[in-house]
Amino acid sequence: MPRLSLIVPCYNEEDIIEDKIKNSLKLKYPEDKLELVFITDGSTDATNSIIKNYPEIQLYFEPARKGKNAAINRLIPQINTPVIVFCDANTMLNEEALIKIARHYKDPNTGSVAGEKRVKSSTDDAAGSGEGAYWKYESKLKQWDSELNSIIGAAGELFSIRTELYEEVPEHVLIEDFRLSVNIAKKGYRVIYEPEAYATEQASASIEEESKRKVRISAGGLIEVAHFVGLLNFFKYGWLSFQYFSHRMLRWTLAPLALLVILTTNIILAIEQPLGLFGLVLVLQLGFYVLGFLGHLLREKDIKIKGFFIPYYFLFMNFSVFQGFIRLLKGKQSAIWDKAKRAPVG
Repeated sequence: MPRLSLIVPCYNEEDIIEDKIKNSLKLKYPEDKLELVFITDGSTDATNSIIKNYPEIQLYFEPARKGKNAAINRLIPQINTPVIVFCDANTMLNEEALIKIARHYKDPNTGSVAGEKRVKSSTDDAAGSGEGAYWKYESKLKQWDSELNSIIGAAGELFSIRTELYEEVPEHVLIEDFRLSVNIAKKGYRVIYEPEAYATEQASASIEEESKRKVRISAGGLIEVAHFVGLLNFFKYGWLSFQYFSHRMLRWTLAPLALLVILTTNIILAIEQPLGLFGLVLVLQLGFYVLGFLGHLLREKDIKIKGFFIPYYFLFMNFSVFQGFIRLLKGKQSAIWDKAKRAPVG
């Protein structure tokens, strides 16, 4: 097992920080090879005083709140372990997570290892059901990406990198986990997905709270599409180009637009052949939108029929891309995280 540092950025986490500390102390890993580091820049509640009750935790704090990227950039030069593991304060890791991640670093071609994100919900509303279903789908894509070559973008809830490969993340970057992991893949190292290391977090408290996250991520994704446009050079990057284009670039650009184009062209074609294939496809397509609309009407209801919420969440995610684009144009998206409220533990 390599020496590693578990880094947990925090901001005003007094409600859950003690649970996070206890979870971190239970992780199975050789004690002499593990450093637990919490960074709490800008926190104004009791987070720091709670952490100070645990001498096993290294605490880094500055009163100024400059955002997560600035805090991490300030901390990294003081880390002397060869591997860094990042995770969020509101996520709980399984006890074997660090061991499952660390084992991959025996291969010198491994530059980063990402864990699985799992969403736990005590309700069956749109936020819980939709987010949970999405992450099961996303996890399967990451598994296939990893088996083919490398994953395109690690989930910030749990991912690791070789310390020597860390590149300072500009403060304006909104999804730093994506920037860090793709930079590593771009250098020719593998970014591996490890589903046996997982981080569990509560679903968003409501679809409005989930919208905060999705709009920010969409805005950040559009920034990254522009930044990594060079990855489209298939002759240089091979499979990485295909994965980046299909899994990320299309999702944050053409896919949402394609929904409008497909519906419009389908209507035109169905008018010409109402009883043919295009008429049938239009009926199916409109049926999907009807289910999405019903999901919208029932989004705050705790119901067991999750079929309404999956179409709704799909449309909600694509609409968030348009909202993220508008925010970027208006210059209203701050790099300082306005965290979404999470549902209470059931």
